[in-house]
Order: sequence, then C-alpha cells, then structure tokens
Amino acid sequence: METYRKLESLKQYFADLGSVAVAFSGGADSTFMLQVAHEVLKDKVVAFTADSAFFPQRELKQAKQFCAEKGIEHIVFSFEELKVKGLKNNPENRCYLCKYALLSEMKKITEERGIKYLAEGSNADDENDYRPGLRAVAELEIKSPLREVKLTKREIRDLSKEMGLPTWNKPSFACLASRFVYGEMISPEKLKMIDRAEQLLLDLGFHQVRVRMHGTMARIEILPDEFNRIVQSDIRQKITNGLLEYGFSYVTLDLKGYRAGSMNEPVLK
Repeated sequence: METYRKLESLKQYFADLGSVAVAFSGGADSTFMLQVAHEVLKDKVVAFTADSAFFPQRELKQAKQFCAEKGIEHIVFSFEELKVKGLKNNPENRCYLCKYALLSEMKKITEERGIKYLAEGSNADDENDYRPGLRAVAELEIKSPLREVKLTKREIRDLSKEMGLPTWNKPSFACLASRFVYGEMISPEKLKMIDRAEQLLLDLGFHQVRVRMHGTMARIEILPDEFNRIVQSDIRQKITNGLLEYGFSYVTLDLKGYRAGSMNEPVLK
C-alpha cells in the first residue's frame, strides 16, 4: 500500500539524518513526525516547543505531556512574536516573518546542542494552500520530512490511529494570529480575547472551532453538523454573553462553517 511505503520512506529519512530536533506543536502532524523520529533515533531526538502568546497554554500542556509520557527530551523556550519587526501589523507575509524568526531561534538552539538538522511538520497538502511560512523553511534549510515523502493529512491521521497516537483525530489548530484579517493590528489583548472565546466553545463541546476577529466582531466557524446545537437557546446565550464579556461587540456565525485558512481566501482569489 502506498501509505505504508511512504511510512517506510519516512523512517529511512530519519535514519539517514542520524539525529534531529523537531519543531513540536503537539498537533497531529508534528506529533506523528516526532513519534516516528523517536522510534527510529531514540535518544538522538529532541523536541522544541515555543511558549508564546500565539500558542494557547492548553496546547503547550498537551505537548509537554506527550513528551513526558514518551520519554522524549523536550525543550520549551519563550518566544515573543509581537517583537518581530512588522509582525504586529499583520501583513500578508505575517506567517513568513513569524516562521523565519521562530525557526531561526530553534535553529540556533539546535546548533548549540550539536544537532545538525531541524525538522518541521508541514505535509503534502500544505503545497495547495497559501503558506508563506514555507518560504522561511526553504531559506533556512529546515527539513520537512512529511512533505518530502509526500504524506497527506489523511494518511498522517490514518497512520496515527493505527499507532495509537492521541492526536489521530485531534482538531486542526493554527496559531492564534491566523484569526485576524490581514492588515488588522495584532495585540496581546486581542489574542487573549480570541483564546478565551475559542476555549469557551471547546468547553461547551464543539470540536473544530475558529473565532475570527473583524474589528470588534467575532465570526465563529464550527462544523456544519453542529449548527443545530449552537443555535439552541441556552448554548447561544452562553456564547453570546461570554464573547461580549471578553470584549467583542458583535457575535456572528459563519454559515459556510469551519474551513482551514479562511482568512487566506481573499489573498488566493
């Protein structure tokens, strides 16, 4: 089967590297990549995770827990994206600016540790989206094992399920900066509003969620299958009251439902 052939290619890829540092977010892709790398290279693998305002604490907690359970060395370092020149203005190349600065910091730590290679978790499907961050990956010569062996998101989830990884059906997550319209100023206060709003939706049992910010308006994206539930009187009231309390002036539901990278749609037209 083609998927298993790709998995064997991935294992050989890591074997050829000899040692590697993995940029680890705790999502489905990077968890799968870290697991395979650890199986092949054992203690010659180290995971790096940034503690930042763009990365919710719930995600950091899960990343720490995974590494602790697997016995993988895990380095967590502070990273302040909003100090990166031009980034808080949220230009269309925001992801490039952020990724370049973040991976540069990880690469520096990698070299200090005497590890030759740093790997990140983009997959084959990322070639089809607006991903300016991939330019930074190329410029810094960061390895992209999943993309290079052409593993797709679906294949990664299927293999993760077979391997018993807890992230096989984990909802997709992108950094909180992706919730802003390009050109809208990003601030710690706005990031906190979005984080709290999405946490509320998750606590209420919704699965794949995004709260996009348009000025002081919140545009909620959830799976269409959950539309009937979100408009139930008690649920709707809890969400409305919560988001107004967090600082939003208007609360809306996107009738297209959740879709990855919806803020990129105007850019891709």
